[in-house]
Amino acid sequence: MSVRPDWRSLYPFLPRELEIGGHRYHYVDEGQGDVLLLVHGNPTWSFYWRNLITKLSKGYRVIAVDHIGCGLSDKPRDYPYMLAQHVANLGQLVEELNLENITLLAHDWGGAIGTGAALAHRQRFRRFVMFNTAAFRSDRMPWRIRVCRIPLLGKLAVQGLNAFARAAIVMAVEHHDRMTPEVKAGLLAPYDSWSHRQAIYRFVEDIPMSPRHPSYETLLAIERGLPSLAEHPWMFIWGMRDWCFSPHFLERFLEFIPQGEVHKLDDAGHYVVEDAYERVIPLVEQFLAKHPLEVAAIRSGANRP
Repeated sequence: MSVRPDWRSLYPFLPRELEIGGHRYHYVDEGQGDVLLLVHGNPTWSFYWRNLITKLSKGYRVIAVDHIGCGLSDKPRDYPYMLAQHVANLGQLVEELNLENITLLAHDWGGAIGTGAALAHRQRFRRFVMFNTAAFRSDRMPWRIRVCRIPLLGKLAVQGLNAFARAAIVMAVEHHDRMTPEVKAGLLAPYDSWSHRQAIYRFVEDIPMSPRHPSYETLLAIERGLPSLAEHPWMFIWGMRDWCFSPHFLERFLEFIPQGEVHKLDDAGHYVVEDAYERVIPLVEQFLAKHPLEVAAIRSGANRP
């Protein structure tokens, strides 16, 4: 009988949760100091950030969330799995934990969700680090994503066969040796049944490609708000071999944030943190040191519930 790979040793963090709308909203809260808020995309969860959490929590308070429907959060069947709801959930966490002087680190859908929360709570956010993401409209959609949006076929593939998450552990990385059995198991662990994969499919559905889409106005508002955040320090770390959030999205982001610090990793793909965390961590540390925050009278760690 085969033994399932043990991923839990790679994710040794104390589970925490909030109740949001009657559902458990799971997050990791490690370390003390200035707040780093890590926001994942689809189809990952806070496990994606594990190497950054372990290293950066030695000098910072690192909070990594799991969106409702993802990771160790609840996965309700009847739920508004849309951009505006994810933004509101993240904003509620920021308010309930009373987080100040936040540095946002975001990947994939986390860019739009995190930036939306920053615009809604702009007095609480100070620095931004983006990884292969977007927070604006685009008319570009890879065929691999389009296939997953085909009615019935897409739902069967993504939610029934877990094709989206399983394909990502192959197609989203360039250094396949990083995808050990334990890492694969960790990335897939929360998505082990049809009902537990609902959010993955709904994220795919929620990409607003026309003004008729229910999330179009939400994304448009985030896009219009981006320039108002340009006064803050920004850094972009980009896996240049990403077929989804390609270099085009980096160039588009820089139209809104032209002063952003840019690091292009030519041998990394969409899961850039998996491909290159040894390079990513020093870049983040250098960026934070280069743009220090004012020392608060009461440090953020003291506000932890």
